[in-house]
Amino acid sequence: MTDRRAFLTSAAVAPMLAAVAPAAGAVGPGVAGARPFPLQRVRLLPGPFEAARALDARYLLSLNADRLLHGFRANAGLAPKAARYGGWESKDLCPGHTLGHYLSACSMMWASTGEGAFHQRVAYVVEELNTCQQAGGSGLVCAFPDGDTQLRNVIAGRPVTGVPWYTMHKILVGLLDAHRHAAHPQALPVLRRLADWMVQATQGIGDERFQQMLGVEFGGMNEAMADVHAFTGDARHLQLAQRFNHRALLDPLAEGRDALDGQHSNTQIPKVIGFQRLAEATGDERCARAARYFWGTVVHKRSFATGGNGEAEHFFPPADARKHLGSAKTMETCCTHNMLRLTRALFTAEPSVAYADYHERALFNGILASQDPDTGMVTYFQALRPAYPKLYGTHERSFWCCTGIGMENFAKLGDSIYFQDARDPASLYVNLFIASTLDWAERGVRLRQTTTFPDEASTRLAIEAGSPVRFRLCLRHPAWCDKLTVTLNGKPLVESTQPGRYVEVDRRWHPGDAIDVALPMRLHLQALHGASDVAAVMHGPLVLAARMGRDGLQPGADLIASEHDYGWVLKTTDTPLPRLALRGRSLDEAVRPAGAPLLFRAAGPGGDIELIPFHRVAHERYSLYWQLT
Repeated sequence: MTDRRAFLTSAAVAPMLAAVAPAAGAVGPGVAGARPFPLQRVRLLPGPFEAARALDARYLLSLNADRLLHGFRANAGLAPKAARYGGWESKDLCPGHTLGHYLSACSMMWASTGEGAFHQRVAYVVEELNTCQQAGGSGLVCAFPDGDTQLRNVIAGRPVTGVPWYTMHKILVGLLDAHRHAAHPQALPVLRRLADWMVQATQGIGDERFQQMLGVEFGGMNEAMADVHAFTGDARHLQLAQRFNHRALLDPLAEGRDALDGQHSNTQIPKVIGFQRLAEATGDERCARAARYFWGTVVHKRSFATGGNGEAEHFFPPADARKHLGSAKTMETCCTHNMLRLTRALFTAEPSVAYADYHERALFNGILASQDPDTGMVTYFQALRPAYPKLYGTHERSFWCCTGIGMENFAKLGDSIYFQDARDPASLYVNLFIASTLDWAERGVRLRQTTTFPDEASTRLAIEAGSPVRFRLCLRHPAWCDKLTVTLNGKPLVESTQPGRYVEVDRRWHPGDAIDVALPMRLHLQALHGASDVAAVMHGPLVLAARMGRDGLQPGADLIASEHDYGWVLKTTDTPLPRLALRGRSLDEAVRPAGAPLLFRAAGPGGDIELIPFHRVAHERYSLYWQLT
């Protein structure tokens, strides 16, 4: 029990809602407080997330694995079976990275759906990598045009082309996911041999040289090697994971110092995920402290209303946020993806509504908002520039980092809806209001969540079980909801007026029981850091975007091959922020419902401006922030 929960027991004659006293230090670093369910246990039901998953599945199956394997076969002395793809796959930066993302995405899509086509893709890629590894003879599998040269260069401290460790991280994680999500029998042996190559290649360099090497982006190698160790038990793999802790970042964070200004955002976030992973694996309190401090700093001081962060991929002084409102290169999608991964890791260590609230905000406004609802392609940046549109990558000519991350985002949408309490296996957290089913086999329960959220601010949880069973249901009361009400089988059960807590229903459940949860949403403003006169309009967890027309947006005009096109294509003359005139009026008076779910109107100097949720903006110009007058 923590101070973020409220407790209800149906055994009482009258339902009771009581705050539970805080239990400081109840969940310490290295001790899991919640356990996620395997993706195989959760299935999405029809709704916006299932539609996004289906688009991603279609894209994954459209890709030719042999084209992604081209460089791997060439390095092993084998004839490639197909030409390389274009975009980043044909450049020096990180060739081969997409294969790692693709293997992860297909593994997770198999686990999320049980569709055999994805397991076949996983099997094919793993077996091809095994063939390459056997032919190469060293244990290394990579797609760099010059083989292991750039890895040897970065290890030795010589000039390096591209980001070799970053690229290898993606391949490691792809093999990890093929093992843990798809249980392919060859994935772990290939992974072990690759990890052993990494141990041997780095064992001759001292700690000072190793730390200098970490000045080149290396993804989350500390996390990946800790995960490898969890499967192999080889102490060398854990030692290498710890060597990949970048002290230039770890030390100030562990001391509670924010030294992030000017740092490349998506270089730092995966390192911090690794800090949290090593805290879990080893009990390292400095790593845990660093991860918690980083999350709080980025979420509360450095994030925009959507949950995204950064401009031109970098952190900037929070007080300077206003200066970046004209940029089309804000909120890199990879950064939001990795902040969600960090949030999930922190939640499993110490369950908190605050983590779940951020997860919901970034999932809707960052991840769901990143996908083109027509093509399934995804954004690299999400622009703050007023009257700029979303731009999406192409099917075969982009393969950005965010393309690969996008493949994964929509393959694992069920990974954070439900959690089981690690120390009370009869307790279940419901963190997200997403139409889905949960197979809670340990309790003999199947939970079915039916909802049209966010169109309607409610959800229903129905219990399917062979016989009565007792468990505690922990329902998130979001910070954006003033009053949450719960009914059981149509009868009032509890009313919570304390947002930011879990409402716990502990009872003996019977087959057919149904809980209905009402979560009324309200309009509110989210001020821009350092600029109290600039704010985003939100409805519950949703950022509402001002619709600003479709000028120049012919079909396909917002699909771009190069991420460098952001800010240049579809550019218009400088457009000021739309103005929201309050002048003594409440926000509810200034922004009014417009007759359809989640459609609003606000009066502007040139007439009414429509507002819709940012995740529904596509193929049109928009603005996320308003000048308050």
